[in-house]
Amino acid sequence: MNASDSIVIIPTYNEKENMEKIIRAVFGLEKCFHILVIDDGSPDGTAQIVKNLMATEFGDRLFLVERSGKLGLGTAYIAGFRWALEHDYQYIFEMDADFSHDPNDLPRLYSACADEGYDVAIGSRYVSGVNVVNWPIGRVLMSYFASKYVRIVTGFKVHDTTAGFKCYRRRVLKTIELDKIRFKGYAFQIEMKFTAYKCGFKIKEVPVIFVNRREGTSKMSGGIFGEAFFGVMRLRWDGWTRKYPKIVE
Repeated sequence: MNASDSIVIIPTYNEKENMEKIIRAVFGLEKCFHILVIDDGSPDGTAQIVKNLMATEFGDRLFLVERSGKLGLGTAYIAGFRWALEHDYQYIFEMDADFSHDPNDLPRLYSACADEGYDVAIGSRYVSGVNVVNWPIGRVLMSYFASKYVRIVTGFKVHDTTAGFKCYRRRVLKTIELDKIRFKGYAFQIEMKFTAYKCGFKIKEVPVIFVNRREGTSKMSGGIFGEAFFGVMRLRWDGWTRKYPKIVE
């Protein structure tokens, strides 16, 4: 039995080119992590790849939740958070399937929480410059200035507010009222960080290098950025008017 205090949540939609590779990369690390794949009805057979690996090699540390269609990144992660809390994991990670997030950085995020005492560790592209590889310059500028915009509007002092590579301590996800998280795309990532900050949790940005996917198709869209732009204004209003929950140990 490969026991672990940590689970990596990977949401998927049509990731057959990357799925087995990312699973083996995580399981090849010296520290033992478990993986939970949340698949939104991928027609390309992504879920079947996971099932095959569960049946033949990794049944004690690889898990799968299948959903009926594309229900949004935010709802996928919230489903994963609830599953992880129910199964008593202490450190819960968000990571993409496409190797834009380097699995070798997982132990660094873990250490920031488990050893240094932070509640949230963010794999940050912008805390030490602009560490993005193979993105079109327009995409880099949009992402970078989106984070700047969030900082200006909300006063939230995190450099990479839209980052999707993170580690949460269990108590963060127990405290945040997950049923009140309203956004699904980029704004979901911002809202989760901002809510953790408003609840009083300690956040650390761990510098990472973000590499654009080599295989498969990006799921980004203009609507995701639009949600983030207008969602930030709503978060600023919430910051003035909402009573945030007290930390649950």
